[in-house]
Amino acid sequence: MVRHCGLVTAKNTPVPLKNISVRVEVKGFVANVSADLEYRNEEASPLEALFTFPVDSDSAVYNFQATVDGKTIVAKIKEREQAQDDYDDAISSGQEAFLLEEDSSSSDIFTCRVGNLPAGCAATVSFSLAQELPLEADGAIRFTLPAVLNPRYCPAGTQGPHIPQASAPVDKPLYTLELEAHFHNPHGISRIQSNCQVTPVEFLNPDKTSAKLSLVKSQGFDRDLELLMFSEKIDEPSAILEAGLGSAAPGTLMSDPIVMVNLFPRFPEDSQGVPAGEFIFLMDRSGSMGMLMSHGNARSRIQCAKDTLLLLLKSLPMGCFFNIYGFGSRFTSFFPKSVEYNQTSVQEALSKLKEMDADMGGTEILRPLSAIYTTPCVPGHPRQLFVFTDGKVFNTKQVLAEVQKNSPSHRYFSFGIGEGASTALIKGIAKAANGSYEFITGEDRMEPKVLRTLKYALQPSGTGLSLSWDLPPGVEAILLSPLPSTLFNQQKTIVYAQLKGQMDPKLECGVTLKYSLGEQPIQAETRFSLRPVECRSSCVHRLAAKTLLGSLELRLDRDTEPVKRRLVEISTQANVVCSQTAFIAINKELGQTVQGPLIRRDVPLCA
Repeated sequence: MVRHCGLVTAKNTPVPLKNISVRVEVKGFVANVSADLEYRNEEASPLEALFTFPVDSDSAVYNFQATVDGKTIVAKIKEREQAQDDYDDAISSGQEAFLLEEDSSSSDIFTCRVGNLPAGCAATVSFSLAQELPLEADGAIRFTLPAVLNPRYCPAGTQGPHIPQASAPVDKPLYTLELEAHFHNPHGISRIQSNCQVTPVEFLNPDKTSAKLSLVKSQGFDRDLELLMFSEKIDEPSAILEAGLGSAAPGTLMSDPIVMVNLFPRFPEDSQGVPAGEFIFLMDRSGSMGMLMSHGNARSRIQCAKDTLLLLLKSLPMGCFFNIYGFGSRFTSFFPKSVEYNQTSVQEALSKLKEMDADMGGTEILRPLSAIYTTPCVPGHPRQLFVFTDGKVFNTKQVLAEVQKNSPSHRYFSFGIGEGASTALIKGIAKAANGSYEFITGEDRMEPKVLRTLKYALQPSGTGLSLSWDLPPGVEAILLSPLPSTLFNQQKTIVYAQLKGQMDPKLECGVTLKYSLGEQPIQAETRFSLRPVECRSSCVHRLAAKTLLGSLELRLDRDTEPVKRRLVEISTQANVVCSQTAFIAINKELGQTVQGPLIRRDVPLCA
């Protein structure tokens, strides 16, 4: 059974989500996404619909509105508790109301509540988001539209995100998906691939710098949709300067130009590798890892994870140490402590690896992590942690805090296995512990991802990162995103900065990345024009705000009132929702209050 998105009655008779319409615009490493979800209440009583859906944890959700019988209600962003109170008051008084908020346990889950939808009434819920796109190991820029939201395992006595469990037959989709995607790249587009049926790519100009495609009509939305854009010179450093909004208050984040800098450091070819390390592998053996990888794929998640680990294990250098943990509701390890990598230990590990299965209950990663952190490191062998999981973790923020606290002692490399893996967890632990992450949803592109991760783990990293700016007199750059503490060779890194002062659009300026590779100082400059690019959706500004909000969320004092006030301030300035805010819309033009008992209906996604 695959769970589909749709309003479901108590008798499991669907009140269908008729259609999802998505528009995607990809410019370089940024995607702007707008989605319309069309519903109709075919019951005799008013409904409250609860819609829980996944987004990438790096996405900035910046717009939310609802259209009911031709009337559009644009949501306002407010402090979270105030928005929730306003919603409850509106519902209790018979008004139509709409609430959109980030889940308190994980930044990659959002919940939309549609309240007092009258009997026989149609409603369209719309939202927009900006998203940073990853560069894959095979040179593709990847955009994913998630259709799968994995339930998060919650141990007894704990509370996690509310993820509805209503279901529908796989062969009878409750709704269809329409999608149109536009791609722009100044270096040209060589090809675009998709895991779904799409129309032939239509190039919009002779130099092939712009293209578009759409889904073949009447497709069910029963799996994650993936679009891969390939281009020449995709890994060249670049910078985009986006103009501020004239309507924004002077001096605020949205009023000044913001530059987005894409960094691709290239280490000298003669750079030395790191000493043979201590490699600790954490294998998720929870029951959900027994599920099949994806649509039409015969392999289970646990088998994919085992194949990934096998490839890594056979590629480790002589002289290193290693150990393998399996975790679920409990955890075990192959060896009492890390052992030296030799023929005997590898053969023993390979034999035990064959017997691994998804037979250890729920997904509790914090306990094995804590156990590893209390185990002494092997002297002279830098500790490298690798985790393989489908990310069905309920306490993501608690796990990230633990990883960040222990980050000086190790690097963390994470693999999200299968569709619906938590981006907040997989990306978060890698960023918190100076590593890298990959998502594996099929067989065809697994090997280059695994080998890239191992390459990162075996090579030195750049440290002591700093930026210096070559700007005209009177122009100042304010860094909005913290620089990573480490950097790998040819690893894409994005930073944002706010430019203040009078800028001459005829001039060119530059930013220089400086770092150390061992004792060797290295620097690389990126040039860009001071002529800002106009963008109706202000994607770069939204993503800069999201990055700034994310760095505040990771602070140890994030629960203090000053930090909460700062989060609300940035969120409301940029209209980007965060853990301390929510979007609220109330239809105050309704001629009469909605009458009748309010029935709650969950709106689940695939799982």
